[in-house]
Amino acid sequence: MPRPTHILLDFFGTLVAYSDSRTALDHRGTYDRLLDFGARVDYAGFLTGWSATWAEFDLLSDVDDHEFSVTDVGTAYLRSTLGREPTTEETRSFLAAYITEWNTGVRYLDGLVELLAVLGRDHRLAVVSNTHDLRLVPDHLDALGVRSLMTAVVLSVEVGWRKPHPVIYESTLGELGIRPDEAVFVGDSYRADFEGPERAGIRSFLIDPDRRTPVPADRRLDSIFDLPAALLQLGSA
Repeated sequence: MPRPTHILLDFFGTLVAYSDSRTALDHRGTYDRLLDFGARVDYAGFLTGWSATWAEFDLLSDVDDHEFSVTDVGTAYLRSTLGREPTTEETRSFLAAYITEWNTGVRYLDGLVELLAVLGRDHRLAVVSNTHDLRLVPDHLDALGVRSLMTAVVLSVEVGWRKPHPVIYESTLGELGIRPDEAVFVGDSYRADFEGPERAGIRSFLIDPDRRTPVPADRRLDSIFDLPAALLQLGSA
């Protein structure tokens, strides 16, 4: 196979550490917005209801891997909790508070910027991320100072399908104008970042430090920082 010219990168769990819980962090600011809108629910009830609304959307998405937006979830939750249709501004304000608080669980990896700069010398880089919000990943890339290193940022909420649906990989390859064998994929989710791209013909590396998945040893990484050595080994094979 030819030497890869492009590296396709998952974002959450790969380029940044994060909490995958939607309610484990302190969301009292979001709750206060809810009370401002006239809701009559205690904090525990808010967390339970908010989590249940997400679960309903997740179950539907699990059927065929279609993606939904955080606006869909927020509107549905507010409609149910307030007993009326929320205004656009209420939904926007509620979700802005929630995303701000959720982002407190995101941690930037020491040395990541330098690593991406090194990888970008010999490869074109792109992010391919499952996300429910159009701005979340781009805003973090801007905050990290690495947005300019990315040839493309492909988001499931924009494509309409989440990894491992084949459409998101096809869309990425089409946007970049490359064949599957010209890229490698790197991520931390077995189905989304290994099985999915492999089925699409893209060689993949999985961040799996605990050895929980059946990936070949030369495709398993302890962290994103193992990627340069893995690419060198791939090139010498």
